Amino acid sequence: MGSDLPAALKAALARAAFGVSRAQAARQANALSETYRAGGGSQAITDAGGALAYALARMPATYAAVAACLDAVQAARPDFAPHSLIDVGAGPGTASWAAAAAFPDLAAFTLLDANPALRALALTFTEGADRLACAAYRLGEARTELSAMPVGDLVIASYLIAEVTDPAPLVARMWDKTRDVLLIVEPGTPDGYRRVLAARAQVIALGGHVVAPCPHDAACPLAPPDWCHFAQRLMRSRDHKQVKRAEAPFEDEKFAYVALSRTAGLRPARVLAPPAVGKAAVSVKLCTPAGIAMVTAPRRDKPAYARARRLRWGDGVPA
Repeated sequence: MGSDLPAALKAALARAAFGVSRAQAARQANALSETYRAGGGSQAITDAGGALAYALARMPATYAAVAACLDAVQAARPDFAPHSLIDVGAGPGTASWAAAAAFPDLAAFTLLDANPALRALALTFTEGADRLACAAYRLGEARTELSAMPVGDLVIASYLIAEVTDPAPLVARMWDKTRDVLLIVEPGTPDGYRRVLAARAQVIALGGHVVAPCPHDAACPLAPPDWCHFAQRLMRSRDHKQVKRAEAPFEDEKFAYVALSRTAGLRPARVLAPPAVGKAAVSVKLCTPAGIAMVTAPRRDKPAYARARRLRWGDGVPA
């Protein structure tokens, strides 16, 4: 699936932003970024202006990251065709839009967040939005609200765990509400990676299996200061550039993630860094079931060299 926001969501975002000062939105977005960097979270978003500034600044990158993760899930589990979604910490509904684009059979969308301003904005986006128009958006604390909810085929928590003081009970509750696949996405920082690792270990102990990105359920073989993360490039719209005060026409969103299931998938090896392309060879860093491996495809082996040149950071590589 593509990394750009769907046309319907772009249009809804443009309608919401009509007549809004981009300079003011940029100031609000910058203040929110400072809050997040200082360890704060979405509780800093208290009104419609803050919610819109957040959506203008963050929805494109969040969508791109979640879409990339769902692509990896589909590659490892081509049989996975969910009918129901629970979007935990849904914010403006970004992950739900990405899931709707990835899975045409999704029919039941339940979004959950404690922030009323983000919920209100999300509901304006889903008005008349095909399948998402019938989405249910619950306002409340995640663990409490999840207790009363039925299970979902797919459960997503994107950029949420960093905002939770003690995430273990929430992870356990999300897994309990997962019929098949649980996807957790965090920023691609060492701290985000550590949060993903902790959730991964917790769910494996509860009987889950890694679908992606890992090709195994064993402990992560990476040694500090290395950490597992990926990047998704997205093109910036004019509004996106204005609100982020950016000149570059694109952005590379760094993210860490884990998708876990009650059913093991194909689990290919994973490209852990941009391949090093030289005149004599292409070198690729892989996570394999046996651990980390550096694989070199010499130029004289033309088929292998061509295959290696086509690989991108985050790709799965069949055994």
